[in-house]
Amino acid sequence: MIVGGGLAGLSAAAALGALGFEVDLHEAKPFLGGRATSFPSQPSDPDSERIDNCQHVLLRCFTNLLDFYRRVGVAGKIRFYDEIHFVQPGGRVDTLKRGLLPAPLHLLGSLSRFSALGPADKWSVVSALLAVRRERTRSDLDQLSIGDWLLSRKTTPAAMQRFWRPILVSALNEEPETASARWGFQVFADGLLGSRTSYEMGIPSVPLADLYSPALDQGLGPNVRVHLRSSVERLDVTESRFDYFVVAVPFEKLSALVPGLDLPLEKFAHSPITGVHLWFDRPITQLPHAVLLDRTLQWLFRKPGNYVQAVVSASRSLLSMSREEIVDLSLADLREFFPAAREAVLLRSQVIKEVRATFSPAPGLDAARPGPETRFPNLFLAGDWTNTGWPPTMEGAVRSGYQAAEAVARRVGIQASFLLP
Repeated sequence: MIVGGGLAGLSAAAALGALGFEVDLHEAKPFLGGRATSFPSQPSDPDSERIDNCQHVLLRCFTNLLDFYRRVGVAGKIRFYDEIHFVQPGGRVDTLKRGLLPAPLHLLGSLSRFSALGPADKWSVVSALLAVRRERTRSDLDQLSIGDWLLSRKTTPAAMQRFWRPILVSALNEEPETASARWGFQVFADGLLGSRTSYEMGIPSVPLADLYSPALDQGLGPNVRVHLRSSVERLDVTESRFDYFVVAVPFEKLSALVPGLDLPLEKFAHSPITGVHLWFDRPITQLPHAVLLDRTLQWLFRKPGNYVQAVVSASRSLLSMSREEIVDLSLADLREFFPAAREAVLLRSQVIKEVRATFSPAPGLDAARPGPETRFPNLFLAGDWTNTGWPPTMEGAVRSGYQAAEAVARRVGIQASFLLP
């Protein structure tokens, strides 16, 4: 029995189904995907346009997430981009793109042309990136923040604001001053510098829910049964018709579901994400996506039909604001970046605050993240908050599901390997 139909539960189901286990997956919502899903933009009309709760992206280095998409048969629904556009207020665009040099120097050419940074700022970025490669094996990285480490490297204020912060906040859903240096290092060592293609950004070409709907039609294997609108309030793992359990729920729901696990869950905290969905009467940009510098909005994604989605990660400053205030702020930002937005008429809007979007990857938290095994021999854990070796990402969620499947298999004497390097 698997509780939770997010990426962690789905990947565990796919792996266990492949080993021949009979699997029942229970999801309380009427759709799969957990926090990475989509729903009708007008809830009263189930046939209305579907929107994602928040734009989710992946990188080429998300090897296990891509493996899961292949298993379900939706890998072809991800479009990858080898250009990342940074837009300054006023509209000037810088593009990060690989050149002819091998990794880790493949982005050096475009970085040298980055107009948002001066010569001293660029040298600050390059020297810190080289230090990331040298110092990645330091044993104390999880004891300090990536912001403190960057300050110790004499990172310039402009380099912090216009290069490090936009990438780190969007990747970790946390401010550099609050995020562990271990995970900040991983973003750049594996993502930007890992290979010539590892930085490429993948964006689903369909609503997120369409990536998981094939799971309802034996996409997870013929012996996996998915039960939607099936809420599990509490588990008694000592008396059940199921031999093994995988609990793939957020950390804040675990204690009520399985009392007595004795895990230090009080050490975990949430970090929010806010998605702002805007429909205009005309296009406001031809860029498929953009990093927006120096303002509240951090990313913009262009969708079909003059529809754009803006994203603010670690969006604590927006939680107390009304929908109208957030929309007004977003429009003011967009008019600074895109001249066409000044003439465009806003037709409708929607604001989605994901207050519990991810856990906060704070320094020192890694020691509290549990592995898949628990004090109950037939109960296993999955979720991006568990000890996946990754920060809070879709890749981490899939890694946790695969780790849980491997642990279940070991319990019955099967040496199975699903995790990819």
